[in-house]
Amino acid sequence: MSKYIIKIFPNILKNIPIIDKWLLGQLFPPLIFAISAFTVVSLSVGVMIDLIRKIVEYGLPFQLALQIMFLKLPSFLVLSFPMSVLLSTLLAYSKLSSNSEILALRSLGIKTSRMIIPALVLSIFMTGLTFYFNNSLVPLSNKYSEILLRDGLGKSVSMEKGTDIFFKGYGSFTNPETNESTKRNTFRNKIFFAREVENNVMKNVTVLDFSKIGYKQILTADEGIFNSEKSEWIFSNGRMITLDKGGNTTSIGFEKYFYPLGDGPLKVSKIPDDANEMTLSQAFEARKIFIEIGDVKEARKMSVRIHEKFTLPCACLVFGLIGSSLGSKPNLRSSKSQGFGLSVILILFYYVLSFVSSSLGVKGAFTPFLSAWLPVFISLSVGFYLLKKASV
Repeated sequence: MSKYIIKIFPNILKNIPIIDKWLLGQLFPPLIFAISAFTVVSLSVGVMIDLIRKIVEYGLPFQLALQIMFLKLPSFLVLSFPMSVLLSTLLAYSKLSSNSEILALRSLGIKTSRMIIPALVLSIFMTGLTFYFNNSLVPLSNKYSEILLRDGLGKSVSMEKGTDIFFKGYGSFTNPETNESTKRNTFRNKIFFAREVENNVMKNVTVLDFSKIGYKQILTADEGIFNSEKSEWIFSNGRMITLDKGGNTTSIGFEKYFYPLGDGPLKVSKIPDDANEMTLSQAFEARKIFIEIGDVKEARKMSVRIHEKFTLPCACLVFGLIGSSLGSKPNLRSSKSQGFGLSVILILFYYVLSFVSSSLGVKGAFTPFLSAWLPVFISLSVGFYLLKKASV
């Protein structure tokens, strides 16, 4: 496959029109400059300062700190790519416009919509590259950087180890006097917390049980193991505290306690804490788990994040269209500082809009699809409007 690509690549280059080669040549230098600038700034603020503090205060080895910074690089490149596309297209086309080269091309009968095609092709390429980085490289590199950091600070961590497992159980409420259950089974009736899980063993477990009407139960145990055959948890060395309707409290210690609860906590423990650090397949699996355990809110939130896996890379296409259309306005004069300032304003507007829309989607005011894609559709509409204005 690679040999085939190497063979056809020169032929593809030969078939690219001269005007497109020239325009791409104008785009690449500011693109490289923008990626470098945005990455260095974001990496310095987001990682470098924290690593320097850990080197000075905790004795983190310098060589290890460099490895961690390298592993963190993909996550910052993902953020830099869309912003870089905006800045590079805006600067490149503004320069052409200020030098009257856009006007010269239009006098030859070349439309503005034709001039921005190289920018759009470059934007589509950057969209695919951003998706690859965000879905494949970022989750893996962040995972290993965390392991390296813990090792460097003397905190050993296992690949199969998680901390602070929080599980919300859903089901019906039961009347303890009649033993009848409510028809609705979507009430939050249990809360399960474990300080850590390693090799499928939960440690320092606390369970709050509200499933019996009028009663509250608190179970604490040193550890818990799930029995898949009987679909129950076996808790060891713990205590069960029960508070009844009258406010009376009973406390019973135990060595072994068999608790009827599914494997939801175990499944939740395998889900990464941050949805942005999941691969697409992990996000789909996480949503499936939340649906199975009845956690509608988390399932909806995960649906939003799945759509955002696609909309984040699409920001490259959005910014490419806006930057090239805005820069193609005849007689536009824009310095690097002006272009950078305008880019920051546009970037802030887009990401604030995305944040608000995403929050509304998580709350259920918007559907997951609409909340993730609305900023893209609005921004594309703005881009086409600017293109129309630039073509006049």
